[in-house]
Amino acid sequence: MPATIALAVVLLASLLITASPKLDLPFYVPTWQEIFSAVDLESDHATNVPDGQLGVHFVDVGQADCTLLQYGEHAALVDAGNNADGPAVVQYLEDAGVTKLDFVIGTHPHEDHIGGLDDVINHFDVEKVILPQVPDSIVPTTKTYKDVLEAVSNKGLKITKAEIGDTYSIGEATLEILGPAGTFNDLNNESVISRVEFEKTSFLLTGDAETEAEQAVLDTGAKLKSTVLKVGHHGSRTSSSDAFLDEVSPSYGVIMCGAGNDYGHPHKEAVNRLEEHGVKLYRTDVNGTVVFVSDGKNVTVKTQKAG
Repeated sequence: MPATIALAVVLLASLLITASPKLDLPFYVPTWQEIFSAVDLESDHATNVPDGQLGVHFVDVGQADCTLLQYGEHAALVDAGNNADGPAVVQYLEDAGVTKLDFVIGTHPHEDHIGGLDDVINHFDVEKVILPQVPDSIVPTTKTYKDVLEAVSNKGLKITKAEIGDTYSIGEATLEILGPAGTFNDLNNESVISRVEFEKTSFLLTGDAETEAEQAVLDTGAKLKSTVLKVGHHGSRTSSSDAFLDEVSPSYGVIMCGAGNDYGHPHKEAVNRLEEHGVKLYRTDVNGTVVFVSDGKNVTVKTQKAG
């Protein structure tokens, strides 16, 4: 639409809304408040989280993972997208008001999870960097992994090993490490699995853990029931087993994947299992960034796109 026409439309709307209370028009003219309430404004900017509440941002980074945990002035990051996503992740955190990070977790050393982590570590004051200790036989030698280790070293930090049972605070919320609960010959199954709890609400973050890793966590007897599940491995058929979903019993699930990705994620089999368990699904390829805000009793959800 040409700028002159757009301006004319805006001016006409303004005139109608302003004058309508004084005119007996044969049609209804909504107020500005009604218009703004009805319109779903798509934005790349972060959702503001009210004081005393927990925000869990599933940031749309395409075929990759990135989750921001935020409570007041406290924040933590789990994964940071691909290499090319680093600047956008940094910008998102800045838009959300993040100035420092209590900790960051790289769930496992694949590029689509730790690719942007070096940018985050270089840009922000980070207190802890948590990574899984993977078997020597599968330690990656990629530039992506080396860049993260170099960023950690340059900041004078040390890697904190993800240990089952360790807990970390994000304001009044607590993140507990639940996995990996075994040794696997596969980086996906070496993913850090963690559960974030804020009063009566909870979020289970699973990285790319597949059925074998899910079962290992089930076998530990850990508390898994959660309000929201970050669906494992971008919605792959190799994750989200019936046994796992029975135990987690989530009300909501978030699948982080890119539109038209080469892997066919999310796989129909996984989506069907989730829906059969009554899980309301959100997808970053459809909904964009998905933000849950918890007051400790209930969660509300805001999506970047209507979907």
